[in-house]
Amino acid sequence: MTTANWNADTMLNFYGKTFSSRLLIGTALYPSPAIMQDAIRASGANIVTVSLRREAAGGKNGDAFWSLIRELDVTVLPNTAGCRSVREAVTTAKLARELFGTPWIKLEVIADNDTLQPDVVGLVEAAAILIKDGFEVFPYCTEDLSVAMRLVDAGCKVVMPWAAPIGSAKGITNRDALKLMRERLPDITLVVDAGLGAPSHAAHALELGYDAVLLNTAVAKAADPVAMANAFRLGVEGGRTAYEAGLMEARDFASPSTPVIGTPFWHAVS
Repeated sequence: MTTANWNADTMLNFYGKTFSSRLLIGTALYPSPAIMQDAIRASGANIVTVSLRREAAGGKNGDAFWSLIRELDVTVLPNTAGCRSVREAVTTAKLARELFGTPWIKLEVIADNDTLQPDVVGLVEAAAILIKDGFEVFPYCTEDLSVAMRLVDAGCKVVMPWAAPIGSAKGITNRDALKLMRERLPDITLVVDAGLGAPSHAAHALELGYDAVLLNTAVAKAADPVAMANAFRLGVEGGRTAYEAGLMEARDFASPSTPVIGTPFWHAVS
């Protein structure tokens, strides 16, 4: 494999567009706009998520926010955060397309206020509607393989299962389910979205073969968001490199790192 091909193969691909960073980052909850901007730069992220409801109100605050985003020279992925019905999500997505001038939409349909768990039935329905209307959908779902397969059947080329509930910082709570999803959907771009609290959590997701991670709270709420963003960048890079290098499988028995066959044994001379 040539260097040029290696670089192309290791790029993140979303609906035919390639990106060098495998870390997507949100724009909410930061202590200040300036810290948000510095943290996004430190993360190395090429894509940021933006809530239509929070940023589309206009006025001076909205104009200032967009100035900061434009300075970062990143791709915007609008989302339907806060939507609790198919109709609401579809309407919000259409508004986002007009405002941002992009067919991309991170699709969220929330079922429960406490866990923020996705309404997987409504999610599949909304995804099918939007894809028929020309959207390129990034659906936020649980780790349920059957839901992911239905989203793929609806036309999604990207699926974004959670690691744990949004903002919980628990990391991956169902490793076997995420591993199975990766194995069963080898040609789909998979992004672990929500619940990551530490750079090691992000590294774990990439080590499982996931294509990217999306996070917000773990960086924005850190004591030093800029330093934490850089730490997550390193975690993602390390996890992906380990996956490509080929991780050894865990085993239930010991395996000596120094072979004993053929090595000399020294005996004391009396």
